[in-house]
Amino acid sequence: MTVTAHVEALLAAARRHGADHADAILVRNESESALVRQGVPEGIERSESVALGLRVFRGLRAATVSTSVMDEREFDRLAEQACAMAQVVPEDRFGGLSPDAQSGVFDASGLELEDTQAPNMDALLARARETEETALGFDGITNSSGASAGFGRTVIALGTSAGFLGSYARTSYSNAVSVLAGEGANMQRDYAGRSTVFLSDLISPAEIGREAATRALRRLNPVKPRTGTYPVIFDPRVSTSLLGHLTSAISGAAIARGTSFLKDSLGDKIFSSEINVIDDPRRLRGTGSRPFDAEGGSALRMNLIEEGVLQTWLLDSRSARQLGMRSNGRASRGVSSPPSPGITNLHLAPGSLAPDDLRSDIREGILVTELMGSSVNMLTGDYSRGASGFMIRDGQIAEPVAELTIAGNLKDMFARMIAGNDLEFRQGVNAPSVRIDDMSIAGI
Repeated sequence: MTVTAHVEALLAAARRHGADHADAILVRNESESALVRQGVPEGIERSESVALGLRVFRGLRAATVSTSVMDEREFDRLAEQACAMAQVVPEDRFGGLSPDAQSGVFDASGLELEDTQAPNMDALLARARETEETALGFDGITNSSGASAGFGRTVIALGTSAGFLGSYARTSYSNAVSVLAGEGANMQRDYAGRSTVFLSDLISPAEIGREAATRALRRLNPVKPRTGTYPVIFDPRVSTSLLGHLTSAISGAAIARGTSFLKDSLGDKIFSSEINVIDDPRRLRGTGSRPFDAEGGSALRMNLIEEGVLQTWLLDSRSARQLGMRSNGRASRGVSSPPSPGITNLHLAPGSLAPDDLRSDIREGILVTELMGSSVNMLTGDYSRGASGFMIRDGQIAEPVAELTIAGNLKDMFARMIAGNDLEFRQGVNAPSVRIDDMSIAGI
């Protein structure tokens, strides 16, 4: 049976056992990965899995069940179990299928989500070895935590009793290495890696190895900065975390619960006019691209922040009902859980300043390249995280720093944010360098 045929069979079973409405999702994964350390294979893995999830509605009650058994006889048992569960759970007046779901059959044509190349294990081992060998070839690099290379393919099929049926496949290729520089107590670690949808978009193993080695060597002999207030520049490796806090704060589920510091900010200017944040599920070869959301809704590009103004919440159908709004196609789900609001390909649009210009007027500041731990209160916006990076002196990157804490309030941080022009699309969430002045730094 095809993946969509499995979904249709499960929906038919749900109807036979008394479901008023239902949706079903199938996720099939296959992956291969190779890990080497000091040139020796330490992990060679191949895995395949398939899982089906069924959500049924009986009146205002709903239940979700899942299975990994692809047998139509199992489908009847699963549907019977789900319908029985739905009779005893509490009613949810905001539940139900999305009224904004499409009808018909849909696929991912045109999004370029599936490559035809499938590297074998020898090719993955060779890529991992070359990555590590390049990094270890730098003077001062003393050890390796390992290098990895991987390939994966995921197939997703979704159907609803209201007439939606869709499927798509996505491939992924990855390569990464982590190395150590220096000796003993002065040892420093850093890493580099990439993940792409098409193998041809993955940079060479040598480039990844060079990047990891260079980063680790630059971190040697760090000092602690003086405690004080500084302008801070978040490197693109860590500026994406600020977008993560934003999306958590504008999730429709959090807004409906009243647990977000931005709950009263819809339509307000919370950033400067130069800041734009976009979520685009239609980006070609995007790691988060998809032709429809987890409820069968349209997957359309959406400006979350436009010229600094908060335009919308991230909504699935349930949170939309709670807020008296319409879903904007941002539902995500697994096979054993109901949908919830999420993102696809999120990015902060680049500003006009190059990284050198972004820091040119900073007499003394900090470039943050790594964040550790997290103490972020989403109810108040209070922000405090461990960090490391480099001092900025007279506009130039200076000595490495470590064991410091950055603190502030996200609402104030958003208002002061300045974006650089060095945006690169490397993952599902992307951002350029970001400058935020007047951050509190705890050091010595």
